[in-house]
Amino acid sequence: MTVRDVYLPVAAQPSVETLVGMSQLAEDHGYERVWLPETWGRDAVTTLTSIAEHTDDVGIGTSVMNVYSRSPALVGQTAATLQEVSDGRLRLGVGPSGPIVIEGWHGVDFERPLRRTRETIDVVKQVLSGKTVNYDGDIFQLSGFRLRCDPPDPVPPVDAGGLGPKSVELAGRFADGWHALLLTADGLEDRLEDFDRGTELGDRDRSEQRVTLSLPCCALEDRERARELTRQHVAFYIGGMGTYYRDALARQGYEDTAYEVAEKWASGEQDAATEAIGDDLLDAIAVAGTPEECLDHIDRFEGIDGVDAINVSFPRAADREAIDATIDVLAP
Repeated sequence: MTVRDVYLPVAAQPSVETLVGMSQLAEDHGYERVWLPETWGRDAVTTLTSIAEHTDDVGIGTSVMNVYSRSPALVGQTAATLQEVSDGRLRLGVGPSGPIVIEGWHGVDFERPLRRTRETIDVVKQVLSGKTVNYDGDIFQLSGFRLRCDPPDPVPPVDAGGLGPKSVELAGRFADGWHALLLTADGLEDRLEDFDRGTELGDRDRSEQRVTLSLPCCALEDRERARELTRQHVAFYIGGMGTYYRDALARQGYEDTAYEVAEKWASGEQDAATEAIGDDLLDAIAVAGTPEECLDHIDRFEGIDGVDAINVSFPRAADREAIDATIDVLAP
């Protein structure tokens, strides 16, 4: 059975209280989990702590916490603490992010992202076990670290984000789940093959792993506004967030569009970049339109074999009214 989660918006939110309110709404509407990214806004840990304190049942998660701005041991400590304050509702998502975020915003070299993600997952899981961590990796060497508090029970799952074949295979091999985004149905099926291959290489139990697909969603009576907000959002990711999303889209058969959007965005033609997102592409990677259209469209994504959760996300320029309306319409 495919469950529905909410991917909380990171951009232009007036307060932590606003994000808490969205989480309470998601809980009231029966969503299983709320995920919070960590980019240029409020940090995910403090915000999720507040959400945990003001909700009762909805799960919480990071999607994703980058593996460069915190040490693996600290990520493990943080996960243990979030699991405690949420009474066992945490699912941790980690990933490398990209050079714009890591080098431009954190001042850290974006080196060996796959290896760093794998070693971070290894260390985090050892920390969460409560045992003494002695780790001899290519990047990290730890000796003698151990939690001075009781280890979390249950131990929170650790997921990994990824776009390319190797990163998705890594998630299947070493993590408890994979976070997917900006993928068409065909593109997702290709990456699911990579994930399943990783599961086999790691001798993992696929039934205990979770694939979460994040979908930009906007369900409004004003159809054109919903689609325009979502179109702008997609253009921003392709054109304004480095080359990863551009290349991922190109791999899925939209190479010309991906490079056109990126080029126009880079030259300051953001409106033209947005217009380059045709209706076929928009419908292939997002859910946008009237409530009736969105309910029908999201069902098609949920019908993809291998997807365990749909993450309802929102256009970056959507206001609170549009977000609340979409949460209401797409409630499980």
